[in-house]
Amino acid sequence: MKVTRQKLHQLIQNKLNKAGLSEQHASMVADVLVHADARGIHSHGAVRVEYYAERISKGGTNTSPNFHFEQTGPCSGVFHGDNAAGHVAAKLAMDEAITLAQTNGIAIVGVKKIGHSGALSYFVQQAAKQGMVGISLCQSDPMAVPFGGTGVYYGTNPIAFAAQGEDDKVMTFDMATTVQAWGKILDARSRNDVIPDNWAVNEQGEPTTDPFEVKALVPLSGPKGYGLMMMVDVLSGILLGLPFGSRVSSMYNDLTEGRNLGQLHIVINPSYFTDPQTFKQNISQTMKDLNAVKPAPGVKQVLYPGQNCDINEDESNLNGIEIVDEIYQYLLSDTLYNHSYDHKDPFAH
Repeated sequence: MKVTRQKLHQLIQNKLNKAGLSEQHASMVADVLVHADARGIHSHGAVRVEYYAERISKGGTNTSPNFHFEQTGPCSGVFHGDNAAGHVAAKLAMDEAITLAQTNGIAIVGVKKIGHSGALSYFVQQAAKQGMVGISLCQSDPMAVPFGGTGVYYGTNPIAFAAQGEDDKVMTFDMATTVQAWGKILDARSRNDVIPDNWAVNEQGEPTTDPFEVKALVPLSGPKGYGLMMMVDVLSGILLGLPFGSRVSSMYNDLTEGRNLGQLHIVINPSYFTDPQTFKQNISQTMKDLNAVKPAPGVKQVLYPGQNCDINEDESNLNGIEIVDEIYQYLLSDTLYNHSYDHKDPFAH
């Protein structure tokens, strides 16, 4: 099923507004979800709406948050999210970080006590489109085994980066520190697809290709991904005085309670380090250089980081965004949620 960007945005906004978010906040969340679906990152798009609707309806998302930005230094601050929808708090916090970096060259802003914020690429692009370099990282609920272990401790703990070249083109990098994000498992379940055998393990700790058998994700590149998980958890959890590691709340444990998650935005103003126009030119040259690298056998062209998503977005803007029929029908329906998540095992079907 293909729908226009505008139609999908309206359907998501309507559902979240019905669940209890204000129209403004529902629209902001929809912006982030449609961004993900349009770029082919369906794991962070409309597939998440029913979960958000259930948490909002049950009080686990604060629909009337008391946002407060506390500037703690010339280049630093904490955005207090009051357990609002993470997408909204993260976007507003990035606005504050951009303002600080425009004035003082660099900004580091912690986003404290929020819910799940979706695809980090949205927020780093927010900075890049203002001529800044954007970096964002956030903690998530325990779903991954540490390297060499069998019990979960860290989350998927993603990291994202974006910088703008000429002609408003943005080079974007967004990754989980697991081989794949949990949302990729959810997307595979929604499509009844198998998954590669290096994404996750089953209850016995063995690799599985069945998304319904997944009981833990695995770190990207073994000890390297494990180290990155630790770094993200320290910078977006411990640094902000928030729960960390296995103490981070589950997405599904109690949908009546806020999640108290942390996120960290880092914004760099290139003009404090080099000529900003030269910076843009060199970002564009990097893109061209990578595209010109001789491709390996079976590969049509080397793409710069995020270019595949840019291609998907251009296609979506022209021909519509591909949405699973079942998800589309849910968005059209009067059903708010189906009690699918509350107090469920995070790996439940």
